[in-house]
Amino acid sequence: MKITINENQRGLLFNHGKFVKMLDSGTYHGLPGRTVELLNLENPIQSEVCAQEILMQDKTISRQSVTVEVGDEQLALHFVNGHFKQCLRRGRYMFWTIYDKHEFQIVDISTPEIGDNVPEYILEKLPTSFYTKVTVNAFQKARLYFNKKLVRLLDVGIYYFWNTKIRVEADFVDTRRTQMNISGQEILTLDKVNLRINFVCTYRITDYVRVLTEIDDYKEQMHVAIQLALREYVGKFRLDDILANKDQISTYVFERLKAMENQWFVEILDAGVKDIVLPGEIRDIMNTVLLAEKRAQANVITRREEVASTRSLLNTARLMDENKTLYKLKELEYLEKICENVGNINVGGVDLLSQLSALAGAN
Repeated sequence: MKITINENQRGLLFNHGKFVKMLDSGTYHGLPGRTVELLNLENPIQSEVCAQEILMQDKTISRQSVTVEVGDEQLALHFVNGHFKQCLRRGRYMFWTIYDKHEFQIVDISTPEIGDNVPEYILEKLPTSFYTKVTVNAFQKARLYFNKKLVRLLDVGIYYFWNTKIRVEADFVDTRRTQMNISGQEILTLDKVNLRINFVCTYRITDYVRVLTEIDDYKEQMHVAIQLALREYVGKFRLDDILANKDQISTYVFERLKAMENQWFVEILDAGVKDIVLPGEIRDIMNTVLLAEKRAQANVITRREEVASTRSLLNTARLMDENKTLYKLKELEYLEKICENVGNINVGGVDLLSQLSALAGAN
């Protein structure tokens, strides 16, 4: 029987299933009753028919290999010739050192926290089954939990945590100005008119931890508080008063919210009425009243202009009556206008314009 072992291989010689020794590269003849298992030098030393402990006892294999033991709560970062190759989980591993240099960095994973001794570029090369990645954007904060227990608040950045028996979770909070819309709130006024009010409130969270741990659904509580404040204010006034002082509703609700913002761990930035929608029949009545008011205003203006025009004519007539020269000038002015617009006027062959001009000149 002829066996050829290449340069990138080593052979394990067995005699009737019992390990004998390691064979270097080369060609071997005459091995009756014996078998050879070929191993690639680039792969971990692992035999299909022989236990690893037996191979480790062979002096030749021991001299040309390195062994690493990875514990239950450990990982081993495996470097080959100074370059990261892989991450090893719990177990014992053997590698050939004939052509390559193997180095190992043992990492403790008893907690999910990843120390500074593990560079980020290595984590990016690992399968995602090894770690949990948490990305916090510029407009966010993240609450970090280990086994449902709040650990700390994460600022903007990228964070990595080992996947262990401890469950890692994170939820995010928006740090930007947030708008809350309260739409279609139907409220009765003091005179029993059913108004529909749309309200808007702008706020920002101030304590990202306590807003979760010390209050149940702060958004719902803010929503209810706005509803109650609107009902309390609108119910005290008649429709005309509310429409005349719409800004006072916003001021009243805003002050009520500011007084309670510390209970919700938020800062109320602004609040105001967006729309007041009247019932259809009330809206028709209001439009009728508005139209009547505008017509009355138009009539007043018309009468005022007529009086002013009449007064002006009276003053002009009085001046002409008192001053004959002014009267004469006025006649000439009207005559000039007539002559400009009319070429001639003939009645029975007589030119009236010429006679008027002569008459005006004689006077």
